[in-house]
Amino acid sequence: MRLLWGSGSSPCNMPHTPGKRSLRVGVGAASLGVSTHAAPHHTTLSVSFQLSQGPVPLVALLDTGAAESFIDQGLVNRLKIPLTLLDHPVPVTSVDGRPLMPYPITHRTQNLRMTIGEHVETLHFLVIHAPTTPLILGHSWFRLHDPHISWSTSKVMAWGVNCRLHHPSPGSQPRETPPKDVDLTQLPGSQPRETPPKDVDLTLLPPQYHDLARVFAKEPTTKLPPHRPYDLEIRLQPGTTPPRGRLFSLSPAETQAMDAYINEALQKGFIRHSTSPGAAGFFFVKKKEGDLRPCIDYRGLNKITIRDRHPLPLMSTALDATAQATLFTKLDLRSAYNLIRIKEGEEWKTAFITPTGHYEYLVMPFGLCNSPAVFQRFITDVLRDMLGRWVFVYLDDILIYSRTAEEHTQHVRAVLSRLLEHDLFCKLEKCAFHQESTSFLGFIISSQGLRMDPQKVQAVAQWPLPKTLKQLQSFLGFCNFYRRFIRNFSALASPLTSLTKTTNQPRPFRLSPEAVAAFHELVRRFVSEPILLHPDLTRPFVVEVDASETGAGAVLSQRGQDSKLHPCAFFSRKFSPTQQNYGVGDRELLAIKWALEEWRQWLLGTPTPFLIWTDHQNLIHIQTARQLNPRQARWALFFEPYNFHIAYRPGSKNLKADALSRQHTQDPRPPEPRSILPTERFLAALQWPLEASIRAALPADPAPPETPPNRLYVPAVCRQEALRWGHSSRLAGHQGQARTFQFLRRALWWPSMRKDVREYTAACDTCARSKSTTQPGAGELQPLPVPKRPWSHIGVDFVTGLPVADHLDTILTITDRFSKAVHLVAMAGLPTAKKTAELLLDHVVRLHGFPQDVVSDRGPQFISRFWKAFCRLVGASASLSSGYHPQTNGQTERANQQLGRYLRCFASSQPSTWPRYLLWAELSHNLQTSSATGLSPFETCYGYQPPLFDHQVPEVEVPAAQDMVRRCHLAWIRARAAITRANTEYSRQHRRRHRPGPVFQPGDRVWLSTANLRFPAGSRKLSPRFLGPFPVRDVLGPVAYRLRLPSTLKVHPVFHVSQLKPVVSSPLHPPPARVPTPRDVDGDPVYTVRKILDARRRGRGWQYLVDWQGYGPEERSWEPARSFLDPSLLADFWSRRPGPSGAVPRGGVPVMNSSS
Repeated sequence: MRLLWGSGSSPCNMPHTPGKRSLRVGVGAASLGVSTHAAPHHTTLSVSFQLSQGPVPLVALLDTGAAESFIDQGLVNRLKIPLTLLDHPVPVTSVDGRPLMPYPITHRTQNLRMTIGEHVETLHFLVIHAPTTPLILGHSWFRLHDPHISWSTSKVMAWGVNCRLHHPSPGSQPRETPPKDVDLTQLPGSQPRETPPKDVDLTLLPPQYHDLARVFAKEPTTKLPPHRPYDLEIRLQPGTTPPRGRLFSLSPAETQAMDAYINEALQKGFIRHSTSPGAAGFFFVKKKEGDLRPCIDYRGLNKITIRDRHPLPLMSTALDATAQATLFTKLDLRSAYNLIRIKEGEEWKTAFITPTGHYEYLVMPFGLCNSPAVFQRFITDVLRDMLGRWVFVYLDDILIYSRTAEEHTQHVRAVLSRLLEHDLFCKLEKCAFHQESTSFLGFIISSQGLRMDPQKVQAVAQWPLPKTLKQLQSFLGFCNFYRRFIRNFSALASPLTSLTKTTNQPRPFRLSPEAVAAFHELVRRFVSEPILLHPDLTRPFVVEVDASETGAGAVLSQRGQDSKLHPCAFFSRKFSPTQQNYGVGDRELLAIKWALEEWRQWLLGTPTPFLIWTDHQNLIHIQTARQLNPRQARWALFFEPYNFHIAYRPGSKNLKADALSRQHTQDPRPPEPRSILPTERFLAALQWPLEASIRAALPADPAPPETPPNRLYVPAVCRQEALRWGHSSRLAGHQGQARTFQFLRRALWWPSMRKDVREYTAACDTCARSKSTTQPGAGELQPLPVPKRPWSHIGVDFVTGLPVADHLDTILTITDRFSKAVHLVAMAGLPTAKKTAELLLDHVVRLHGFPQDVVSDRGPQFISRFWKAFCRLVGASASLSSGYHPQTNGQTERANQQLGRYLRCFASSQPSTWPRYLLWAELSHNLQTSSATGLSPFETCYGYQPPLFDHQVPEVEVPAAQDMVRRCHLAWIRARAAITRANTEYSRQHRRRHRPGPVFQPGDRVWLSTANLRFPAGSRKLSPRFLGPFPVRDVLGPVAYRLRLPSTLKVHPVFHVSQLKPVVSSPLHPPPARVPTPRDVDGDPVYTVRKILDARRRGRGWQYLVDWQGYGPEERSWEPARSFLDPSLLADFWSRRPGPSGAVPRGGVPVMNSSS
């Protein structure tokens, strides 16, 4: 047997062989028992034994030449250490073969807990006779811990990889004082140990943690903690200051409690007197025990505080991490928030007022919005190297879990030592040690899995029957938290959840017999539902899925030790009406997708493929299918990260998932009649999901009294969604701050709406990427004359260069200069002048009548003779913008800019889809409030604003607006009377001047006008104006006929006589009267002036009201002096009428520039 080398004299040598062992001790060991002169040359280490009488400090000899660790028999007797008889005696010999007493070794100590600084371990010692060196740590100890020792200072500088959790922190070694019942004069190398704190009840603390009792002391938490890098910084929004809150009145009992709290907090140093300009209110709330808890009303401060988004840990992560644990310890931090300081210089922001003074916090109080995030960040960093391994921490609750008792003790000591190192302390009375099951965050966690907290179950068992909608919602909210423990939960709760919908609520509120039965059944299930086992990530999963016509169900299972499938989780979900229309294969595939989403944390990244059972045989080939429908192709991307196989299982064997999927089955309903018209032919009110979300959140956050009438209050949880809808939706169109605010305030309200809109629009990345600057250009504005009615003066322009989509690449923009309304027309390429005229007739004249003026640029369509003749024929003047100056047609150019921004916001990622957003762009523009008129184009044209939600009543809260509406109503009454009289007169004149319409009999053939018929995009230009001929089927009245139409024409067959004409030739309409043709002077048209009617000063010049030769009074216009080629016209005007001052303008009659 070989000998081991040693750092000094090797007292013994033991081989590491199983069964019988022998021990050899060399010559140097003999001196160990007879002399002490060699002791100064030995390296020793201070250790401490954790015995029943308390910690006992000792000095151990470090000897790498000793095969095992040894202890002196005399020391064992004095400390009353229990011994254990060895199974086989071990002979002990020196290096020269002489036996060492006792020979052989027959006893060893029981497992002892030994502490070296913060290093804790459990080991045993062989008992020998060595009075001068009573404790020896041998080679086996060195191999296990691999310590890095400073031989000059006899200190452990670092521990091996296996001991990292025991690594001591500098300056954290506890002071030791001797126990009272141990005679330290007889123990070589003894040191004093620390006295346990007086306020710690050691009977509640396991003995192995008595040396760490200080972490449970209350006294350190009454002192002001030090500043740390984790101090709470209260960052305020720019331009805001903490508000001054109200002073709450207190009862005599509350006043007494307040004085006690203030005096105690001042004494501890937690608060101080303040001179802050802001102050929050101070009041009390009652605890469960009846005591009063002080509260500070920091709502105003929280509203202007920039939020810290540090996440809180997911409870599901903790539940998965404890799957293999058998022992649990739960720690509760004492005064957790008060252990964090307010960052220096930030204390004034926490100020609060009481009837007796003005104070501010130096430690983090409850009520600040960022307190949880700051503390979670702090405690996470403190225990970061332990998280996910044996520790889960949620704010001030710490869960320690381990597989074995020895491992668990090491883990608990590591956590307690770390807390003590960072001046964090626990509340011993709320801690639980070495539990096989423990209650944590509402769950009972044990080695067998998870189950509900019995206290929670008891509360459910005594839950009263809900009598109001709010009580029902409270009960369902609790149920949803624990729905994973209830099989068929969705089906059981369906009679209750259906009552939460607005359309299903009875008046007054009451539970139906089915709902009462569902309530009692859910209560019974909560009390009796079995435990769900932890999924074991090392074993393969089986997912059983099924889909019925109304819902999907799934079961997650694993094979246990008995090779049988055991359920791990249940899942069920109802199909929406749209999803119920999916094909069988798509419904089954959707059920698989939902199940994988539900159990993603277990199924994603599994080392071995998991199995999916389905009763739809076609799905087993879905992973290798070459052709997928669009929906399946979209879902295929979701399935890509998962490692699974799909197998067929007949429906007769797939009963569990089938039952879950059929729990949503309802009573048979008669099938809805199918319309002969496609759905896109109907125009219906838009339904926005936002309103449903808001109404669902209102019970938890009801509307305040100051909510304006006819506007829906938006709870805090829905405001982001409301802002997204009001700014980023297709209807809103990514408008600016003012328009977004005006758009939202038509239907919604919350106190900070204007501020929230400003922040949201400023932070919108889509707007930042898509919008250019709106700064005005240089030069004075020369506005066009203000029209007197909508659509009398219009502007037209083209947007070109768009990506080709269905042969479309150009947009015609038609803008009303009065109401700012637009019409947008997509087309293929730039049209000719004739096509442009036809578009104007179809999109403007047909809807709004003939315009009086059309402004355009100098494109080839607008300078052609056809366009000029067309404008003359329709009675409109064709105004051309100045060369290279598109601002002349500024309204249309501005509309083009807004259209470009809209399309960039929605179609930049898929440019070829821009035509589908065109109608939304037009609707969005016409619904937005115009800064020029203060009204939307829609309201300007039609006199009302279409409501965004169907609950809105056309009332406003501004008195001036109400007066205006009343005046409008009076004008409407007079107009109706005038229209009635006019209609009577028109009827009389019509009968006198017109012949009756054509009279048709059944069987007659007629032509049908296409003016009101819809055609596919792009075919309107080439479509005929009439269709037919069609036979008359019935005569419904003097002017109404029913035609016999082919089945391909999806329109109502009843038409007015004006839409029909007989199948005979009809006379042509006479051509309109010709207007004078302008003369051409130097390439510019020149019109003849009949008379100058008036003059006015504009700026430094004059304008003249001109009556044009050959045009009616409606075409009169104001023209500047430079536009007149004949100066004698102005001279004649001033000779007939002097200027406003009674004389000709200064400088005489302006000289005309013939080139202008």
